[in-house]
Amino acid sequence: MPLSENQIYSIVDVETTGKGLGGNRITEICIVRMQGNREVDKFISLVNPDQPIPSYITHLTGIDDHTVADAPFFEDIASQILNFLSDAIFVAHNVGFDYNVIRNEFKRLNIEWSSKRLCTVRLSRKLIPNLPSYSLGRLCSSLSIPLDNRHRAEGDTDATVILFQRLLSLDEDEDVMESFLNARSKESTLPPNVPKEQFAALPSSPGIYLFKDKANKVIYVGKAINIKKRVLSHFYTKKSKSYLMGQEIYNIDYEVTGNELVALLLEADMIRHYYPKFNSAQKKSRKTYQIISYKNQRGVIQLAIAVSKSFDYSVITFYNRAQAVEKLEQLCEDFNLCPRYCSLQMTTGRCTHYKLRNCEGICDHEETVEHYNVKVEKAIESLHEDKPTYIIKENGRSKDENCFVLVNEGRYQGYGYVANDIAVSSVDVCETYIERKQTNYHTNQILNSYIRKKDLAVPRVA
Repeated sequence: MPLSENQIYSIVDVETTGKGLGGNRITEICIVRMQGNREVDKFISLVNPDQPIPSYITHLTGIDDHTVADAPFFEDIASQILNFLSDAIFVAHNVGFDYNVIRNEFKRLNIEWSSKRLCTVRLSRKLIPNLPSYSLGRLCSSLSIPLDNRHRAEGDTDATVILFQRLLSLDEDEDVMESFLNARSKESTLPPNVPKEQFAALPSSPGIYLFKDKANKVIYVGKAINIKKRVLSHFYTKKSKSYLMGQEIYNIDYEVTGNELVALLLEADMIRHYYPKFNSAQKKSRKTYQIISYKNQRGVIQLAIAVSKSFDYSVITFYNRAQAVEKLEQLCEDFNLCPRYCSLQMTTGRCTHYKLRNCEGICDHEETVEHYNVKVEKAIESLHEDKPTYIIKENGRSKDENCFVLVNEGRYQGYGYVANDIAVSSVDVCETYIERKQTNYHTNQILNSYIRKKDLAVPRVA
């Protein structure tokens, strides 16, 4: 059913302090109320944000602390704003920003407010396709719409009114407006700069997705069991981070992996490679620890824990220090080694470890160096045996292939896809198909978690 000529629209623009969505306060607001295609009323006011205005905002808008010193607080004009927004469809250029800022201002006053909304960015993309840019300034330039007093609420609102009138005239049957207002359309929640066709093309398969900015730089990497569902979920949330990220997204790429395990491994690899702006997890560097061996002045082979710098003298590497200490204690117990010569006790003389009592006297010259070193060499050999080699088989990207993940001597090597009529039963065969990847803290944690989740004994292969 077409919209009535009596339909009320509120065309809105706000200027703010720019401190993220949650702390963003209004410094100026303009609302033009329209009935059908006609402007019927206007409200404009400076607003005291009750917080300092950053210098970069003043540089952009010309509004500083002095400008708003005598302006009303939002609570003083909230009732007037509600009147201008009531019974109207909320319209703005990049509607999510203005809508959420105003809604948050109302929330601070314990006022619940919501409205149907239309975004003139997304409407312009649909009704006036193939323009070089859909920013308000560039759009007005392309369409010869006057834009005076840029980055002030009234100037931007007046230009948006003319743009919206133009869009209404282009949508004669009002099919586009109706579709955008449809509760199932979600048009108003999607990032304004990404064509809807990109969302439609997303697969419902496991894999990773990359959000890219205007310069095609990766700003976020995510993994998903269902790529389309996960991508869209970013923009149905009211979280500040998702909203702010959405404003910077211009393109979405993806890679289907066929299974969640490889999606997780590829996500870790991509985050390490691109170091994206909006990824917080997996960016912090993690220390790794090694059990190293060396001979002291007596010729005794000592074991110790060291922060990894290279793998030259490493017996085995751990991804947290507690695991390394636990393994050293186990070696002492299993091979009757001395806690002092395993760096578990920092005293001189005979060892007196609170838990390990089976030292045979190397620390007190009661055991020969030769006999002790044989035990240490056996302990080191046991560590090498603790480095499992195994292949994990998972679903491929289609029904005609399988996916294989290779871990060789405890180190993740990579993954590959193989036609399902090819048998992969040895490391040599697997290595010819895999794409080599680097092992790190996160890939180690992913694989350990996978083994625990599946409740698997490590499937060793030759």
